[in-house]
Amino acid sequence: MERTRLRPLPSGWIQPAEGFAFGVTITAGGLLYLGLAGSVLAALLAAITVGSYLFAYTPLKRKSPLSTEVGAIPGGLPPMIGWVAAQGTLGLEAWVLFAILFLWQIPHALAIAVLYRSDYARAGFRFLPVLDPEGSRIGRPIVSHCLALLIVGLLPTLTGLAGPLYFFGSLALGVAFLGCGIHLAIAGSASAARRLLFASLVYLPAVLGLMALSKMSF
Repeated sequence: MERTRLRPLPSGWIQPAEGFAFGVTITAGGLLYLGLAGSVLAALLAAITVGSYLFAYTPLKRKSPLSTEVGAIPGGLPPMIGWVAAQGTLGLEAWVLFAILFLWQIPHALAIAVLYRSDYARAGFRFLPVLDPEGSRIGRPIVSHCLALLIVGLLPTLTGLAGPLYFFGSLALGVAFLGCGIHLAIAGSASAARRLLFASLVYLPAVLGLMALSKMSF
């Protein structure tokens, strides 16, 4: 794929056997560390993250557009792993963080798929924008997930995970993100997809940064 041709494996910078050995080593080491320094539950969640990405999401990319939703599961688990490692329990806050990351990934991934539709098609990936080149079916999942994210993004304040500063900041960011999603749903153009992708790259670090900032004491 043109999009990934300069990455270490496609470019030949490292060989498949080397990449496999490196991946197994850091995965095993990471799981062991999480189990010893964090908790068994954190290590189990990390194992689910790796397993679902490698053995569910990766092969499903060539079979079904549902791979986007499946891939959002391992993509949403890291903050849950961190919460469990730090707090020792799988509380409501961890599920809220997971939900934010899960919902965010759908418009983010679909925007990328619109921009690289032909590249993904040549690779045999069955993402929704590949199966729907006219873009008539991508609007609904993008807008629905952006709208759900706008609502779920406010929950950290309601659960005590963040303060009022976060609430109003998240509301503004969520509305802007939803606006970009609606624009792509209507226009279906590459420029609209690029705008949504940029908005997604701003939204997530901004929301998480506000979450941390709102809990600080000055």
